[in-house]
Amino acid sequence: MERAFVMFDDLKGKRVLVTGAGTGIGSGIALGFANAGAEIVVHYSSSAAGADKVVADIRQMGGRAVAIQANFSEVEPIRDLAREAIAFLGGIDAVVNNAGITMNRPFEKVTAEQFDVLYNVNVRAPFFLIQALLPELEKSRGTVINISSIHAFEGYTEHSVYAGTRGAIVAFTRQLAIELAPRGVRVNAIAPGAVPVPNHFKSRPGVDVEQAIKDCGKGIPCGFAGTPDDIANVALFLASEASRYIVGQTLVVDGGTTSWMPFGEQFKQPLTIQFGKGYVPGL
Repeated sequence: MERAFVMFDDLKGKRVLVTGAGTGIGSGIALGFANAGAEIVVHYSSSAAGADKVVADIRQMGGRAVAIQANFSEVEPIRDLAREAIAFLGGIDAVVNNAGITMNRPFEKVTAEQFDVLYNVNVRAPFFLIQALLPELEKSRGTVINISSIHAFEGYTEHSVYAGTRGAIVAFTRQLAIELAPRGVRVNAIAPGAVPVPNHFKSRPGVDVEQAIKDCGKGIPCGFAGTPDDIANVALFLASEASRYIVGQTLVVDGGTTSWMPFGEQFKQPLTIQFGKGYVPGL
């Protein structure tokens, strides 16, 4: 696929940590920053092969990158990731909190363990990662970009836990931005709409991926589904001086999905696919 990254010259030489960058949106964001001349720490939890491929691609561009594994279900590995990233980069100019897991489950069937897993990875991890990186972000007058979702703004069947984590990121972003702006650190978020990535199709073996992506686009006002590059371009913008007057905002990047009124009865039907297998216990 031909990439279509927007160029921001002031990102050249910047030191960037992207979490969950071994696959999907995270890998697109890491490659986008590398294409702009930034040095990258590619964090991954379980997708080692994907992270290694991203690092190899960055090095092939002539860039500098390393892959670092960290399990976000506990706090100490998060702090270790911060220390290792700072050691490799020599500081930090931007962190993109992209790592996250999803799950669909009828509300009454959600277990305490499943609830904790999603909140630990999606909410607690970025909180304590930013905390660990803060001294260096203050030195560089850096930027924080949190990845939320349109699930923070609209309801969807069987997503009570996941949507709650994404709503928490929106509120956290707004609050933290006000607290850190006087200290020179800018905080914003991105709420992607439908961006089909390989993990989406693990629960649908045998599906025609190309056709599924086209079908997904039919329900989006712009007429097509988003790509990781679409999200990467917004992340580059938020990390650049071009967005210096944007503070505490969540930019919705969804092709118009949240702008239309979907009247129908689909919300009454249970989902027929299962997200979260391999990441969330009990599925």
